[in-house]
Amino acid sequence: MNIKVIGHYIGKFGELWQQGLTDLVKEGVEGVLADAAIDPASIDAIFVANKAGGSFNEQRHLGALVSEHFTHLPPAMRVEGACASGGLAIIAAQQALLSGLYKTVLVLGVEKMTDVSSGQASAILATAASREKEYGSTFPALYAVLANYHMHRYGTSREQLSSVVVKNHQHALSNPKAQFHKEFTLEQVSNSTLVASPLRLLDCSPISDGVAAVILSSQTSARQTQILGFGQGQDTLALQDRQDLGQLMATKKAATQAFKMASLSQKDIQAIEVHDCFSIAEILATEDLGFFAKGEAAKAVATGKTTYGGQLVVNPSGGLKACGHPVGATGVKQVAFLASLIEAGQFERALAHNVGGSGATAVVNILGKSKK
Repeated sequence: MNIKVIGHYIGKFGELWQQGLTDLVKEGVEGVLADAAIDPASIDAIFVANKAGGSFNEQRHLGALVSEHFTHLPPAMRVEGACASGGLAIIAAQQALLSGLYKTVLVLGVEKMTDVSSGQASAILATAASREKEYGSTFPALYAVLANYHMHRYGTSREQLSSVVVKNHQHALSNPKAQFHKEFTLEQVSNSTLVASPLRLLDCSPISDGVAAVILSSQTSARQTQILGFGQGQDTLALQDRQDLGQLMATKKAATQAFKMASLSQKDIQAIEVHDCFSIAEILATEDLGFFAKGEAAKAVATGKTTYGGQLVVNPSGGLKACGHPVGATGVKQVAFLASLIEAGQFERALAHNVGGSGATAVVNILGKSKK
């Protein structure tokens, strides 16, 4: 497989009161084209990642909204898979390139979430759960079920959950695009406002606005980052239908596919961006991706094994927790951010992990430095 990341762009994540959805789209298109330094006419197709523009912004026809920024109006489609929309759009783009139909494509992820009330935002996000079996639930509540199960079965502690948050906020300090640049102590996290026991306010990723974009190409390029493998996994939509709440099977399936395609194993990866929508989600992810045995990931975070100088750098961007989580942009941001680190020579190989809902959909992309 010869697919390179020939351009990437991440806008500032946060509460962007001065920008609307169309402003973010324009910023993303212009930013990634400038980074790629290519003729806009060479974009053969566009894949737009967005969860709920129709609900947040009363705008559903996002393919056309992005395509109109190009004089040749390339074919464009919107891809939706809840919070995994970005990862799915990248997979759709890669499949299109592998088919030979296109040579160079744009993937743009965008979400403008702060123009509605927090209650409305929570209700919109809750549509990624089962409306039939989990109606009335919020995602903090659903992930609290997973956290309680993990704590009961594996002995995960409140302090270990807090360690995830402390680490990711420390990582975000070096990321100028992150929503938050503030350190927290274990005590501050553990004593923040209770949301859904055991999850507290600082365990939860924020409501965010933002845009991220990558240009993928099968053409010869001097850019150094290549897609080595990818995978997608599915599980039941509702938690009650899962066989084991201690693991996210969709993540395990996606990881198995991606590592097989890349002919790599976990020991070959130096950095990962995982979907830490809640602190427990990072612990589940690093176990289900195969980097730590079940029940060991929480201990690894607390003992410094998942930061610089440890076994593996997890969420160098600050993750969803500190970098922010504009839903459609997150999966694209993960790939764009890791590509920038590989180009800077910080890592040779990295992995991006994007999740939809409470684990019903998972996407894994493995990136590495190109040898040609």
